[in-house]
Amino acid sequence: MDNKVNKTERILKIYTALIEDDKVNKDKLANEFKVNVRTIQRDIDDIRSFLANDQNSDNVKYSRSDKKYHLENLNKAKFTNSESLAICKILLSSRAFKKEEMTNILEKFLENCVSKSDKPSIDYLIRNEKHYYNELKHKKSFMNMMWEIGEAIRKKSYVEIEYEKPNKKIVTRKLKPITIMFQEFYFYLTAFIEDKNLKENFTVKNDDFPTIYRIDKIKKVTLLPQQYIVNYSTKFDEKKYRDRIQFMYGGKLRKLEFTYTGPDVNYILDKLPTATLKKISNNEYLITAEVFGIGIDMWLKSQDTYIKDVKLI
Repeated sequence: MDNKVNKTERILKIYTALIEDDKVNKDKLANEFKVNVRTIQRDIDDIRSFLANDQNSDNVKYSRSDKKYHLENLNKAKFTNSESLAICKILLSSRAFKKEEMTNILEKFLENCVSKSDKPSIDYLIRNEKHYYNELKHKKSFMNMMWEIGEAIRKKSYVEIEYEKPNKKIVTRKLKPITIMFQEFYFYLTAFIEDKNLKENFTVKNDDFPTIYRIDKIKKVTLLPQQYIVNYSTKFDEKKYRDRIQFMYGGKLRKLEFTYTGPDVNYILDKLPTATLKKISNNEYLITAEVFGIGIDMWLKSQDTYIKDVKLI
């Protein structure tokens, strides 16, 4: 019985070392476990046989140059260093979560998605940003609530939320949740309001597009047993909506035209996915774009140096 236990422990330790991207040497392992080299070879053969049953798994390979075994395709499920660094930088610059939550997410990512040998390099390159991470002023934890909303979307369930408006008033809304979006620091729920009386007071009558709610301002969410049916012939066009709601303000769908004289017109095209342009001169472009709401007005004013002759068309 003891021999079986010892063999199990050996194989698990050898396999753990391999999946952590360590290279293993038979002689050192034999010395560590107080067995002969042939026993370690049988252990490695057992691991190789086990992995061979899974076509998508890694293969144990022997390197004659350093006389060590390793997993050949270990890094196929790992991110490259450049991918890992990019993901960490995007997460940190999003400022979407509390500092404690962001630190936890980054640690899990590095532990599970980056090879053991590369982890210190990524850690070093994001060290300052982690240390000086500036969480948002609301300091709220909302990830569990966001998951509940996601489940409602998946199950096509109505929800009832308690929501804090800009004037601090708390209102209750019954909603048909459509999607979760992220834009400039905040996560948003887009949903259709089911209250007909409220719809009567909408700025845009018979609005075909959903209302936007900042998830960190939702005080409470309740999944209702009632489910809604999606009519695919009139299904909400999420791509069209995302391309036109860059500023996360409700309102009418508008088509604008303006002249841009800034240094990089691609900045405008990236900011406004619906934008089309016509070159007027070397550094002057006529831009046309469709957007929702009044958020575009504030943004245009912030670009006043480079944007002029704004008009509705």
